[in-house]
Parts: sequence; structure tokens; C-alpha cells
Amino acid sequence: MKEPPTSLFRTPLTPLSFLRRSASVFRDKPAMLHRGRTTTYAELAERALRLARALQGVGIQKGDRVAVLSPNTPAMLEAHFGVPAAGAVLVALNTRLTSQEIGYILSDCEARTLLVDSELAHLVAHPRGELPCLKNVVTIADEAPARPTGPGYAAFLAAGPPDGASLAVEDEDQLISLNYTSGTTGRPKGVMYTHRGAYLNALSQALELGLNAYTTYLWTLPMFHCNGWCYTWAVTAVGGTHVGLRRVDPAEVFRLIKEHQVTHLCAAPTVLIMLASHAAEHQIALGQRLHIATGGAPPAPEVIQRLESLGAAVTHLYGLTETYGPHSLCEWQPAWDGLPWAERARLKARQGVPDILSLEMRVVDDAMGDVPADGRTMGEVVMRGNTVMAGYYKQPAATAEAFRGGWFHSGDLGVVHPDGYLEVRDRQKDIIISGGENISTIEVESAVFEHPDVLEAAVIAAPDEKWGEVPKAFVVPKPGRLPQPEQIIAFCRERLAHFKCPQAVEIVAELPKTSTGKIQKYVLREKEWSGHDKRVH
Repeated sequence: MKEPPTSLFRTPLTPLSFLRRSASVFRDKPAMLHRGRTTTYAELAERALRLARALQGVGIQKGDRVAVLSPNTPAMLEAHFGVPAAGAVLVALNTRLTSQEIGYILSDCEARTLLVDSELAHLVAHPRGELPCLKNVVTIADEAPARPTGPGYAAFLAAGPPDGASLAVEDEDQLISLNYTSGTTGRPKGVMYTHRGAYLNALSQALELGLNAYTTYLWTLPMFHCNGWCYTWAVTAVGGTHVGLRRVDPAEVFRLIKEHQVTHLCAAPTVLIMLASHAAEHQIALGQRLHIATGGAPPAPEVIQRLESLGAAVTHLYGLTETYGPHSLCEWQPAWDGLPWAERARLKARQGVPDILSLEMRVVDDAMGDVPADGRTMGEVVMRGNTVMAGYYKQPAATAEAFRGGWFHSGDLGVVHPDGYLEVRDRQKDIIISGGENISTIEVESAVFEHPDVLEAAVIAAPDEKWGEVPKAFVVPKPGRLPQPEQIIAFCRERLAHFKCPQAVEIVAELPKTSTGKIQKYVLREKEWSGHDKRVH
């Protein structure tokens, strides 16, 4: 029997279909609110298509890379649909990188067109000889007047041909975006996302976090970071409203939450600390239910407890750039509702189980065998499935190493609890081996963070003549507080085995962080180990 055409029973999966549907179903509904301007879903679709046609008009072809350097603006959201609608690959650049780092990424991905916010134009003032592939630079004027970096964004859209692009693709496995890793241990790598993977991850986030047409989502998370954990596409899929935010300022965040009745936001734990501290200082309580998703680093249970005491509901997500952002979540069990806050916060701090479309995640030993679900035996977290990257761009050796054994190796060490929930204990490179005993820096940090005077904490291995290495804590105190190192050490000794406690505490004004808010422990380690040989015991 002759097989029927594929189109009868199979449509390629692409986030572009989300905008196509919402522009039809929610035509006049606000798609984005930003600085007093409202963009409806019909307008968003129209502008995305105009961008796609303008890109095609300057020679962008299928598979070409188009880079965007912008805060969370309407143009950045439009690029998440307009660039792939042109058949191109979106490269959302980290706005906190140096000019040299941005130049490296533009060169590595061979970007042919760059859209840049005028406030950030100085970061891309590279001599054209250094970027021979870059043919077009377009300036976005959102906050500051446009500088003469290139033609203006509005004029660029207006100059495009009247047709030639659509919100559809023929191949769901073609690339939709490249997201570059932070490069803390070497050159950043381009992580390849496909239309299919982005579609499925976005749907998973919408389902797990309860997004719908009543959702108002505040962009406290950068859209450049894993395409905003795919929420650029997830919020659009359900016809929710995006609220733009150029930079995280706690006072502005709470103002927008109140003004727009924000229902959802995502943020790294470091941002949650800022929000909780600001709320406590100004005695702010939420007037409506706010759903907060956090990830990027393990949140301390006390941070979760602080936010929930304001009236927020916190969901802990876990993943990496290589898994389109979130791959798992601490799926809440109704039986936990009646537990005391402290116990609920402790449970929520776990990384949980694979989300509904990711499905596969294990903790394995060196032989790729599953570790026992005893909450104690550590192994490496590995994943595979619908939301794992297609590989590293132009780096087959690094891809093969990451995918050895048929699983993506995260580099995170974790345990599996008897209920099947994962808890990440450390990065492989961060684990402390003191006198032959493994010490989780995350466990020590959680104890330090419980001290009432501590705002932020980071624990690393410091050299020790007797034990090889021992824990040392770096502490940022709360405003107006000045805890003494010996007080913090004594505080930890009441909560941890003595060999796990910090042997030294250094009070600092701030901790070194990546552009996405993760603490750069390697910076602290390099300082501590200067003049010493790092040994494994």
C-alpha cells in the first residue's frame, strides 16, 4: 500500500508555530509590555516576519548565523522568531561579556549579521578585518539614542521585501540557535539547539510551571541565557504576556510585579537573594501569587523559605546550557503540603526528577552503573533525550567526550534519595577531598547560609599541610552586619561533622560571578592555591 504523504500526520515541530497560533487566537492581546509600549500578538508576528524578510533581503540564507546583543527588549524577543523564520540560526550574545569575548564568539560562529542595542554598541567596535564574515550591523535604539554603528533597526525592518518568509520550517532537526557556554575553564563552546528540542523544552516549561493565557511573565532572566530557558517560546506558546526588563533592579522588579500583576518569573539564586533582601529591608509582601522558577546553581533552602514567606511559590529547576536550560525540576508532591516551611524548603532545594518531556536522567559511577538510591552515594549526573543538545558547534571531539557511553555527562556530582529524587552535591571540579574524605561544598555552603548575618557564601578547597585540603568559606554579610569568622565556624560545627566545617572564613564585599550569576569558584581557588601544588588525596 502506498504510504500517505507525511504532511497528513506529521507537522515539523518548531517554536515558530507558537507565534503563528497566538497571532491568530490572541490577535489583540498584549504579547509584550516594555517601557510604556504595548505590542500585540498580531504586531509581534508582523514584526518578526518583517525582520525575517529584511535578513533575507541582505543575503541571509538557511543556516547562516545571526547574532543579537541586546537586553530583554522587544527586538530581542522578535529575533527569537524572526531569525529562525529567515531560516537562520540565532546567536543570542551575553550582554555582560567583554568586547574580546564577544569578538571571539562572532568569529567562531561566523555571524553574517549582528543586531546590537545602542547602549552596547561599544562592545562590538571591532575592526572589520577581524570579522570578515560579518557583513551587516544593525543598531537597536531602545533606551539610548542610536549610535552610528550601522543602520537603525526600524529602518532595517522597513527596507525588507514584502514577502519571502513564513513562521514554519521543513526540517525540525535544523538548528534554531547557538548558545555559548560561559567559558570559565577555556574558550566558550557553541551549544547547538534544534527547532524540535526548543519546541519540546518550551512546552515542558509551560506545562510544568502552569503557564497559560492569564500568565504575565517578567523577564528577570536574560533572554540570552539558553534563550531565556526557552521561556521566550514557552510564554508565547500559551498567549501569555512578556514584560521586558533591561536590567535587574529589585525596586523596579517589585514595581513591575505590582503594576502588571506579574504571575511568573525565573531567576538564578543570586537574584533571589537580592529580591529577598530588598523585600525584608523595605517590608514588602506580595499582593498576589507569584510563581518563581530558580536554577543555574543550587539555591540554599533558607533563600527559598524567605521568598515563600513573602507569598511566592518557588520551583527549583535543574539543567545546563547543553540541555536547553531546565531538564528536571523538584516536582512537588501534594503529601508535602502540610510540612513545616523549613522541611518544605529543604525538599524544594533538591534537583528532583526529569521533567515531563525530558524523561531520562541518572546518577552513575565510573562504570556507568546506577548508584544506589540511598541519599549518600555520589556519582555523576548524566542525561539524554528530547532536550539534550545536538552537540558543540564545530567541536566533534568535545561532543564525543560529552556524549561518551550514549549519555550527556554534566560534570555534576549528585545523589539519589530513596524517593528517587536527585540532589546535586557538587561540581566534579569543586568537590573537596580532605584526608581521603569527600566533602560537598554545597552542603557546607547551606550550613554557612543559615547564619542570620550571611547574605551570600561560597566554599572552596584550600591547601592544608596535614589533610591536603580543607574547606574555606568566603562570606558576604548582610547590610549592616559584620559576623566574625570564628562565630561562623562555631555555628557550622553545631550543624555539620567537624571535618566538614570551614577551617577558615574570609569576609568579603562581593563574590566573583559569571555573567549569569554563578559564583566563579575557580577565581577563589586560584588565589588560595597560588604557590601550592593542587593534589588529589
